[in-house]
Amino acid sequence: MTEQGDVGGADAGGDDAVNAEIADDEPIDGETADSSTTDDDLTNDDPTPGVPDDVQKYDRFKKVDGAQYERVNDFLRERTYITAREWAIARLCADFRTETGVEMTKIGKNLPELVPFMTDTYTPQAVNQARAAFEEKVTKAGATFLYGAMSDFFTADELDDLMYESTEVAKFLLEVEGVELSVEEELDAEDRISDVMRDVREASDELRHSEATCPNCGHEMSEADD
Repeated sequence: MTEQGDVGGADAGGDDAVNAEIADDEPIDGETADSSTTDDDLTNDDPTPGVPDDVQKYDRFKKVDGAQYERVNDFLRERTYITAREWAIARLCADFRTETGVEMTKIGKNLPELVPFMTDTYTPQAVNQARAAFEEKVTKAGATFLYGAMSDFFTADELDDLMYESTEVAKFLLEVEGVELSVEEELDAEDRISDVMRDVREASDELRHSEATCPNCGHEMSEADD
């Protein structure tokens, strides 16, 4: 499966194919990181001239330092609906948010500095487009999941298994971003998620069976039976 425009083509084909995929992901419109060097730059104590301090200190994706875009993208596409580009930019938009909004120009201009597997700069428009694509996919995936959970397609045990697998992928992505979770925190999160899913299942049972016939005994259900 290839990506077009919003999610550019990611076929296996070596480093050249990976770099071409990222380059074609969004039009750059001439916006590139400033690589010019002046005499002031040479005498500046800044280890990376022209790169803002908060960008230099950003270390969310250090655990995938050296990873190729294609490998990260394949991992995500096998387990989620999002691409590596959308994941990285959504994370950056959350981290580089100010009182006046998201610093999209800073994100796009410094993208290769911020995310090891991204090799090109992006325009603010391209950053916004990737964020919008991420939000749309999360919304659709959430609606699909809740419909499945509320439609009696899965037993309670099957829902627990489904939530466990989903939680493991989500936790892995958080860990890649640098979030450290203790065993106690992981267990607590799993317990809370299980509690929420039980509430969802019970609420959906009431919703589906309200003013209807009980599928188990044939009893005509009404509000008085709640």
